[in-house]
Amino acid sequence: MYPYYEQDWSVLPPENNRRFNPAFNMATIRQAFTEAVERVRMPTPTRLRDLIRQIRAARTAAEERAVVNKECAYIRSTFREEDSVWRCRNIAKLLYIHMLGYPAHFGQLECLKLTASTRFTDKRIGYLGAMLLLDERQDVHLLITNCLKNDLNSSTQFVVGLALCTLGAIASPEMARDLASEVERLMKSPNTYIRKKATLCAFRVIRRVPELMEIFLPATRSLLSEKNHGILITGVTLITEMCENSSDTLMHFKKIVPNLVRILKSLILGGYSPEHDVSGVSDPFLQVKILRLLRILGHNDPDASEAMNDILAQVATNTETSKNVGNTILYETVLSIMDIRSEGGLRVLAVNILGRFLLNSDKNIRYVALNTLLRTVHADTSAVQRHRTTILECLKDPDVSIRRRAMELSFALINAQNIRTMTKELLLFLEKADAEFKAQCSSGMILAAERYSPNSRWHLDTQLSVLIAAGNYVRDDVVSSTIQLVSSSPVPEQTYITNRFWESLQVANHCEDKQPLLQVAVWAIGEYGDLFMYGANEDEFERPTESDLIAVYHKFLTSAQVSTTSKQYALVSLAKLSTRLQQCVEEIQALITSFGSHLNVDLQQRGVEFTQLFGSYKHLRPPLLEKMPAMQISRISSQNGESAGSFDDNSPDVIENGIEIGGSGAHPLIESNMNTMGDNTNILLDLLGSTDLTPGVSDLAMATDLSNAVHKKNTRNANNDATSNVAVSNNQDLLDLLDLDMTAPSTTSVMGVNLATDHGNVNNMMNLRGIDLNLGFGGIDTMPSSIPTNGNDLASMLGGLGAPNNTVLPMGADSLLGELNPTTTTNNVTVPPQGPKLTALDKNGLLVQLVPVKGSDCMKIFMTTTNSSDNTLEQYLLKAAVQKSFELQMLPPSGSMLPPGGVITQEMRVVATSNAVLRMRLRIQYTLDGQQLVEQTEVSGFPDQQPSTE
Repeated sequence: MYPYYEQDWSVLPPENNRRFNPAFNMATIRQAFTEAVERVRMPTPTRLRDLIRQIRAARTAAEERAVVNKECAYIRSTFREEDSVWRCRNIAKLLYIHMLGYPAHFGQLECLKLTASTRFTDKRIGYLGAMLLLDERQDVHLLITNCLKNDLNSSTQFVVGLALCTLGAIASPEMARDLASEVERLMKSPNTYIRKKATLCAFRVIRRVPELMEIFLPATRSLLSEKNHGILITGVTLITEMCENSSDTLMHFKKIVPNLVRILKSLILGGYSPEHDVSGVSDPFLQVKILRLLRILGHNDPDASEAMNDILAQVATNTETSKNVGNTILYETVLSIMDIRSEGGLRVLAVNILGRFLLNSDKNIRYVALNTLLRTVHADTSAVQRHRTTILECLKDPDVSIRRRAMELSFALINAQNIRTMTKELLLFLEKADAEFKAQCSSGMILAAERYSPNSRWHLDTQLSVLIAAGNYVRDDVVSSTIQLVSSSPVPEQTYITNRFWESLQVANHCEDKQPLLQVAVWAIGEYGDLFMYGANEDEFERPTESDLIAVYHKFLTSAQVSTTSKQYALVSLAKLSTRLQQCVEEIQALITSFGSHLNVDLQQRGVEFTQLFGSYKHLRPPLLEKMPAMQISRISSQNGESAGSFDDNSPDVIENGIEIGGSGAHPLIESNMNTMGDNTNILLDLLGSTDLTPGVSDLAMATDLSNAVHKKNTRNANNDATSNVAVSNNQDLLDLLDLDMTAPSTTSVMGVNLATDHGNVNNMMNLRGIDLNLGFGGIDTMPSSIPTNGNDLASMLGGLGAPNNTVLPMGADSLLGELNPTTTTNNVTVPPQGPKLTALDKNGLLVQLVPVKGSDCMKIFMTTTNSSDNTLEQYLLKAAVQKSFELQMLPPSGSMLPPGGVITQEMRVVATSNAVLRMRLRIQYTLDGQQLVEQTEVSGFPDQQPSTE
């Protein structure tokens, strides 16, 4: 009796063919005899190993091409002659040629012939060739579907495994839909080898066609109960992919957290298993996969996080750290702890693990630790601060990537308590840093000093130290910010820093190697030359004579090493010194006049124009060159130099008040108006004598206005600290110019200014501007009681329009103002339509519900917030975030205060840019009894949306 019995014996591996088969009839004998004769008659082709030797022996690329072309020509000839004897060997050589980068597409049909063969060796090479040479763009790709289906039903596990591997590698959406049921059937096979291959194939099919997920969902439930580690790891991988693609599936698998905890605990506390042991750790690959799945299941889920806190603590304390395998598991554990709702002590433990990584001799582990700390520093800053010394030591690491991450993390750790220590260390780093670090480091230090400086003198000294240490690598924003700081400082500080600038210019090579320092120094000396030369010298600086000062300027202006920009600064400074100094005016005039014939056009123009101020227009020189007023900061910098709109590296962009922060995919409506609204508003207000853009409006009220986002983007000298009295005064000037009466008893609030509702005066203003609002809709009496302003609508440009309360704007007026303010609605109240509601938050009497409505170009989401408690919620603000495959626009809310029983509505619009399932993360903050509260939640279950074709 033979040990193997198989009806179709030819598909078995060669080692299993050890017996006579009754099916071996005369036809089979005749075919074998014919093949033997053909094998003897035809020349034996080159073996694969011989071809490899020939190619490697080629000394030049031309010799290699000659060898490859010769072999390809021979392979083509055998394909034309239908040589079935050596087809397998020829395809193997062709695949090697393909791996070298040469064309091998002519072997696609031969691969299909091999896959249809009954021999296992032919099938193996045929399927390998199909995976390498075929893709869904080729018509040949469709011919393999039937062969795959036949092999999936084979009784030999190795043939089934080949078919599953090929399907997972080259499956098109059509092929996946045709064969998904076969794969699902094989996932229930009693053969562990086939189940493992089928699960991996299902993973690739779901990644290719996510809508087929439901077919495989029932078969995945039994995968976690297997003892075989191969099935366990593939099952966890499949469940992870499902949870990442569907929020509903994620909720479905929340119940498997105890099973995952049990498996992980058995791996940690179980005894030694030689089959799964890797460097003393039991199956680290399975542990990493389980930790990653736990991180997904526990994200923003307090109950699931509570269930996995203990096991994460056990993994963190029981894992061996002497080998890289243990460090890998610890790294995944840290990521899981930081991403779930873990306990505070567990987060401290995770940060301490990263601190130990920083002391590791392996630079890759140090880099991973710095990168992870940089992503988690805002979650637990105090725990990271304990490792500040170790992080600062990484600034001296020889590896450039580690130094960069350490520098970024150092800036994230700066606060008001350690600003002096951190600045000192970063200055030492800046002095010795490579050129590629100096620009970023100097800008970061300027922002940190601007935010946390203890006093103005320390701030000025720090700015000077940065200019000296960074040299010519300083960005332009550092120069402008330093000038702004000096101009807004008190007079004693201006005198002090000007003397410090003069001392720094006396150091050799500072003029050539530190051009930004030279520019700021000459500006300060020219602006405050009288204080520098004749003011109080409390710090006992050594002051130069006027002749020495002019000689230094002459040196700068005639030096070939000084840039044109620095010479422009110096010429303006020298002209100002002519009104600051008591003597040497003639020397200054002669030096400036010499530039009237300079080769550089800009310097020549400055020389000619300044020379006129010493001649017939000398009476205009003192008023024209008087001191500049204190400058205002014209940029808005985020904390620690990072965008305020990201949860982590891969997270969606935070949308605040309808504008994306830190993202690139702004809605076209906002993007189109973004660059024009602020400019137009400023030009009109400047023309009418008003420069205050935020009159008397609180930060929260302006936060819900689109104009605030416009000012942030254009950075138009927004002064958020202006008081309401100044705002009223500025707008009163505008109203006086337009002949408006502010004494009427009935007033309404627009842009924070109480405006009269005198219809006659309003009509006068409209007639003055050439606008007749009475035509077609019955007069100005129909204007709304409160018009939301965004800095671009007509009411905002004219300083506000008053109207009686409880009035409605008719269609004509709405169309007139609607073109300038597309987001304006009556009283800003959005009436949500009828439809299925998604409950985002129901906590402490605060109910937030979303009603999604699909449109032709976008999906509108109507948010309704209801306060059923007995308390009044103030300063209510909603922030939202979506994935990067969506674009989000938020319209202004209907209000910011929620009295008992009150309702706030807000509309959001979502545009899909690719195929993905919408998930929205909400951050709701409000003030209750003077205490600010923050709630976070995640909403799913939105209807599918087709990507925009625009």
